[in-house]
Amino acid sequence: MKRICQYKNLLFDLGGVVMDLDRSKCVDAFKALGLTIADELLGLYVQDGPFLKLEEGEITPDDFRAELRRHISSTVSDKQLDDAFNQFLLGIPKHRLESLRNLRKNYKIYLLSNTNSIMFESKIKDCFAIEGLNIESYFDGMITSYEARCAKPGKEIFEYTISHLNIKPEETLFFDDSQKNLDTASEFGFGTQIIEPGKEFADYL
Repeated sequence: MKRICQYKNLLFDLGGVVMDLDRSKCVDAFKALGLTIADELLGLYVQDGPFLKLEEGEITPDDFRAELRRHISSTVSDKQLDDAFNQFLLGIPKHRLESLRNLRKNYKIYLLSNTNSIMFESKIKDCFAIEGLNIESYFDGMITSYEARCAKPGKEIFEYTISHLNIKPEETLFFDDSQKNLDTASEFGFGTQIIEPGKEFADYL
């Protein structure tokens, strides 16, 4: 990896890098609602079934909830489903937000995340508001899988990222907690840095 001063752009994954996650809490919350196959559908890095369809923008939130209800015997509200889904997200420590703001003084800061509109428009935006700012205050541009209609580690989302952010991979360092995602990014010429469990992205800077 080149020295960080040789990069112009820093590209961040969200979950596991900026935001803390707890997959087990989400699985347990869905099982409590009667979704017995939650453990099969929810992955740490890649989702399956309706979760993947929502993440890749193939279905709307209403379609997603309707698909889940077909596997749940009891009646559950939209809010109950959304709240269970958001259990995946623990939050963002304030020091990481401070780090992003400070880095933005010297670099272009971008986000590339496999996520969905339910989480993004609720708990994710709420977590970025804890300093009284909004998510746009921390990034010069954002790519989400549901808007790009493709997800990591597929090549399509990296092609989309390069085009829509108008960035050069060789000038960009990408932080992610999945080696598969980094391997694909490397094929395009991105600098890459794995974020190991228990480590902060600031530890590598």
